[in-house]
Amino acid sequence: MSETSARLLRLLSLLQARRDWPGQTLADRLEVSPRTVRRDVDRLRELGYPVRATKGPDGGYRLDAGSQLPPLLFDEEQAVAIAVALQTATGSVDGIAEPALRALATVRQVMPARLRQRIDTLQVTNVGRPVTKVSVRSEDLLAISAAVRASEVLRFDYGALPADEPGPPRRAEPHHIVMWGGRWYLVAWDLDRADWRTFRVDRMSHLRQPTGPRFAPRELPAKDVASYIASKFATPALPCRGEIRLYAPAEVVARWSSPSTVVEPEGPDRCRVVASSWSWGGLAAWAGLFDADMEIIGPPELAEAAARVADRFARATPGVSPTPRASPRA
Repeated sequence: MSETSARLLRLLSLLQARRDWPGQTLADRLEVSPRTVRRDVDRLRELGYPVRATKGPDGGYRLDAGSQLPPLLFDEEQAVAIAVALQTATGSVDGIAEPALRALATVRQVMPARLRQRIDTLQVTNVGRPVTKVSVRSEDLLAISAAVRASEVLRFDYGALPADEPGPPRRAEPHHIVMWGGRWYLVAWDLDRADWRTFRVDRMSHLRQPTGPRFAPRELPAKDVASYIASKFATPALPCRGEIRLYAPAEVVARWSSPSTVVEPEGPDRCRVVASSWSWGGLAAWAGLFDADMEIIGPPELAEAAARVADRFARATPGVSPTPRASPRA
């Protein structure tokens, strides 16, 4: 690649990284004169990039939106994010599956071989529409995907309540990564329990590297992974569904909720929850598991059940005064 071409790509990358660039700052970053920056900007304009000159004491340049989409540059983290987003978009937006796959193929085609190999290991099946979004680390997704692709035993700790305590170590033959209802799952053969299991990726920690020995992939007890995960989470309709405001982070509540529970953040330490249970008392007791202040939004049956549960606990602990707590609205 010629020095001029390399410099143009570097200039384009800088212009994409932030909105406004003083001309002298660009010249310093590229180690050229402001006059050379002006010439390079003109070359980008000839290629279709809408670079606008800005006026003022620190006059410089800005990459504006144009009438056509010019070629773009992405760093490695952005490329991984695009691959994940394109693979998971197919289950959440109608009519987007085929364009998303074409876009992924286009992005993959121009990637360096090293980065293309990382993207190829990331194979995700999206089942159902998102109900609650639970974030996971991209490094974990890539590590698990690499083990799936190489058919290597995965060793990790699997968390249980409370969230800050590590869970027991597990060994599994990873089969597939699935997104269901906004949550990430690993479908795997559990070596310690000799059965198929689904593991929440956000509850997996301390993934051991290097991975374990190779294995011959087993056949799923279903025609495909989508059918398996759908049958795994199929539950009868629960008769009692209510709405609660919990004064706890949405991420924490979502992490320990069922796939059918809707968790919407209303602030850093508050969320609205819509959940179901076999009984109103059971739903009220479930909300109490989070050890957080709450407001019962409705229906009235849930509020009445919460009062009964509170009275039952009060009678079970005679002589014990409740610990005073600050108002959740403070």
